[in-house]
Amino acid sequence: MRESAAENIDDWVHMVQSEFAEMPGLQLSKRQAQRLWNLDRRSAEIVLDVLESSHFLTRTANNMYRRADIEY
Repeated sequence: MRESAAENIDDWVHMVQSEFAEMPGLQLSKRQAQRLWNLDRRSAEIVLDVLESSHFLTRTANNMYRRADIEY
């Protein structure tokens, strides 16, 4: 049985969150995230938006995503 789009996004959110948790200093642009995880533009936007709205990630002034709980 094929996964629904929502389940697929949930899987990606969990995986991306795990990657940022394992590498606390990781900072990526949306485009870098797309390339790193081989995501299409829309999926990358959704995943990063979910993690930003949950306050796990924050976006810097130059549009880089990084963990919100770490002082840089």
